[in-house]
Amino acid sequence: MKVAFIGIGNMGRPMASNIAKRGHEVFLFDAKAASAASVARETGATVLASLSEIGVAEVIVTMLPDGKVVREVTLGENGIAAAAKPGTIVVDMSSSQPLITRETGAALALKKITLIDAPVSGGVAKALSGTLTIMIGGDDPSAIEKVKPVLKCMGSTFFEVGKLGSGHAAKALNNIVAAGNYAVLADALLVADRYGIDREMLVDIANVSTGQSFISTVVMKQFVLPGTFNTGFAIGLLAKDAQIAAELSQGLGCNSPHIELTSRRWAEARDALGESADNSQAIVAWAAVR
Repeated sequence: MKVAFIGIGNMGRPMASNIAKRGHEVFLFDAKAASAASVARETGATVLASLSEIGVAEVIVTMLPDGKVVREVTLGENGIAAAAKPGTIVVDMSSSQPLITRETGAALALKKITLIDAPVSGGVAKALSGTLTIMIGGDDPSAIEKVKPVLKCMGSTFFEVGKLGSGHAAKALNNIVAAGNYAVLADALLVADRYGIDREMLVDIANVSTGQSFISTVVMKQFVLPGTFNTGFAIGLLAKDAQIAAELSQGLGCNSPHIELTSRRWAEARDALGESADNSQAIVAWAAVR
């Protein structure tokens, strides 16, 4: 299958590479041409000079910062909608805002281009191994079936969540749970510090007790306690996902105080440390204001 991949960042690079390694004909585009060229050298993929050449692809995968950028790349002047052929399927694997996704999908449909949302979970490690969890939303079951061979190059666990935008909603809600879990455990460790309880011991207690979670067993043990802070997932991205969940809750008229508080806490950490800091470093920002 002819697949174009737009967005060759920390996640997009291994994802695009895995598609190429599985025998698909891959075309690459990134605002930083050197990023695309690097993957092309490793995989034999073709670099597109501009989005005006995107019509060569049957399936277009986007892995971009958020739904606003996806909307600009798809619907903006000289974007995907202007160059892609009718019948093309766009798969947005970014962490996008669900309501923006629905608007973008409706506009692309007027051009006979189908949008599917398929955000991922698992981080860089699972992107490298091709074992990401992928949450799929879409209004056209036949289009979803057509792109499954491409998705299987990147993931091993799949959830067909519902209509267009549902995948993005599920991704944001999953990440707000993880973000809230980290925030509470970080607070507990800071309280433990003040009381004189060893941080590592408290995490070990949580890991064999009711406080156990991915955050306690992996993030705290591997990245926070040793002070490496190198999960590969930027704090700005997690703060964005938390904000998406909070905005979704507000847009639906839900009363979700824990989601709103978690979103605010991560925004504070992002502002203190900078967008590019590793998300596991948030405890450092919160400790500094006590």
